[in-house]
Amino acid sequence: MSDGFTRDTPAWTRAHAEGLRRDDSNVAPIIYPPDERLDEELHIWDTWLLRDRDGSVAEIDGCRVIFALTSPSDLLPGKRHDVATIRYFYSTDGENWTTGGRVFDGGTLGQRQWAGSAMYDPDGDDGEIYFYYTAAGDDDAEELTYTQRIALATGGTVHTDDSELRIDGPWDHRVILTPDGDWYEREDQSRGMIYTFRDPWFFEDPESGETYLLFEANTPVPEGTGACDDPVWEEFNGSIGIAHSPSGDPTAFELRPPLLDAVCVNQELERPHFVVRDGTYYLFISSHVHTFAPGLEGYDALYGFVADDLTGEYEPLNGHGMVLTNPENAPFQSYSWLVYDHGDELLVTSFFNYFDYNRPNLDDVSLLPPEEQMRRFGGTLAPTVRLGLDGPETDIVGTLDHGHLPLPREALPESWWEQADRDGDGGGEYY
Repeated sequence: MSDGFTRDTPAWTRAHAEGLRRDDSNVAPIIYPPDERLDEELHIWDTWLLRDRDGSVAEIDGCRVIFALTSPSDLLPGKRHDVATIRYFYSTDGENWTTGGRVFDGGTLGQRQWAGSAMYDPDGDDGEIYFYYTAAGDDDAEELTYTQRIALATGGTVHTDDSELRIDGPWDHRVILTPDGDWYEREDQSRGMIYTFRDPWFFEDPESGETYLLFEANTPVPEGTGACDDPVWEEFNGSIGIAHSPSGDPTAFELRPPLLDAVCVNQELERPHFVVRDGTYYLFISSHVHTFAPGLEGYDALYGFVADDLTGEYEPLNGHGMVLTNPENAPFQSYSWLVYDHGDELLVTSFFNYFDYNRPNLDDVSLLPPEEQMRRFGGTLAPTVRLGLDGPETDIVGTLDHGHLPLPREALPESWWEQADRDGDGGGEYY
């Protein structure tokens, strides 16, 4: 490193990423369309759970709540990000979901809203929600733009009545974080294919009690710094950012140095989030095959890293970082994975992306006739994947149905490996 670029941040390195491979421990089963989508009127993708301040899944009068980016289902799937709106859904059993409606009726920031997180405070007025989201696009621009800021909406509350759950405003919206240009790249500094400053995720550290926001960003790498062996690799500069609330106030955060970067490796480390077990920090992100730097073979996949403390020396899980990916013959069948703790296992939700499609990249989707683009897009919740976790190693141990999101207190069926042990065949076949 030279010419003003220094690197104290833990790194996902090319040496790590060169070990990426599909194997029985990380390849999910083929996904088939469900009999019914969660909502036939909607495309549904990036999804997150309403959580209590301590990170546990919120349960309100017997209901759990999810949020998702949505668009009308008659829209070509490739256009959905340009008109994304956030809706909520609720369920008493984690299997059957009711569409609750849009979270925001108006007054949001940005031309559209992208993914974030939501924290439920039962001690607030009528059960207040702190809603963190990505304000995408310049509010006053006539053309579609890709400016990204981290926004917070407060004032919304949750109500239940006769088995119905409602999230009501009025909401107060404000921008709470923008990139500083030093730790986190501004849009005018970007040289990469994709600019990122998004995906805020609220996190209260169970070890210290301190309050944070995680987010996706990019590390500034000025041209000519020699940060990578190949100057082209410098454009691949994804990072996982963090901001701290000194007072614990969930509305006021200060930027801190990144937790992890992928300079020379990957441009886009999406939707960062934690699972903390016994003082060990498991950090998860999603990323794409096309956002890896030249010379690396990555996948659309869930990736993960582990450290002994929040700001520790993160190392990739499984030696290379990949935790869960799609089969070779269905490489884009799901995306935008989110992990939560469930007793001895981790559960992973995602959305059902393109199926019956095995071309090497998603750009070719636009070459298909519109009716084929629509047919091959899942646009609903994918089957939930069950992961085993053993220190720095993970392993797929089973699946649940599309959109089945059990609470930690709800028992899971036998896993593949439990069935195999019971049957005495020593292995589990899940294809």
